[in-house]
Amino acid sequence: MANPLDFISRNVNYVIHLAAESHVDRSIDNPLSFVDSNLVGTANVLELVRKYHARMVHVSTDEVYGHLGKDDPPFTEESPLAPRSPYSATKAGSDLLVQSYIETFGINASITRCCNNYGPRQHDEKLIPTVIRSIVQGYKIPVYGTGENIREWIHAEDHAKAILEVLVEGGEQIYNIPGSIWQTNIKLINDIIDIIEIHHPEYTREPEGDRIEYIEFVKDRKGHDFKYQLSTKHSLKAVNCQQAFELKPTIKHYVKRYFKPL
Repeated sequence: MANPLDFISRNVNYVIHLAAESHVDRSIDNPLSFVDSNLVGTANVLELVRKYHARMVHVSTDEVYGHLGKDDPPFTEESPLAPRSPYSATKAGSDLLVQSYIETFGINASITRCCNNYGPRQHDEKLIPTVIRSIVQGYKIPVYGTGENIREWIHAEDHAKAILEVLVEGGEQIYNIPGSIWQTNIKLINDIIDIIEIHHPEYTREPEGDRIEYIEFVKDRKGHDFKYQLSTKHSLKAVNCQQAFELKPTIKHYVKRYFKPL
């Protein structure tokens, strides 16, 4: 197998490492693929960074901290790592690899840990696209357990701005990137249904407003984390000035994407 570093023909100044297997369900079905992508893949990227003395941002996740109870305070940058799925465990392992390269080889790197992202062009397997696709194509929305699990949300544009801000101006090892809102999954799903009923009434189901027509509660995910919420000691402009949580443009994108004419 060719060394991936052999394909680099010019100097590398900056590396933003976002590549990862990221879907918890698939990590439960096939953990070893996540070990290969998230651990071995990160090691390969770190070797490139070490070779070219590049500045690196390693993009991680809030899931490496484990989960919170309903009334627990948010995670901080000092919170211990306590992952609960093969996905989050391999991301935590990749974080530790980055920290080891900082300490052992002196690479110039930072780690960002962000909450849930929303916006256009997200993978079909993620929550918001799944909800909208199910409504548009006439299927029930699958909801794990009771839907009371709590997630924090940031628009993908604001997350991208925060990554670039850390890349250019950052100096610390770890940056949490909180969102603008946190709420239960079932609240989010009901909000999406409300918006579609108002702005895309062609997908409204009868009787209007009866949520049982849209939702199917399914067996809870193994090791399903209850709550994520972040705080940070850093003052990132992209985080402090992020846009308010607004679903209508995102919903419009996915309604158009998933519409299939008869």
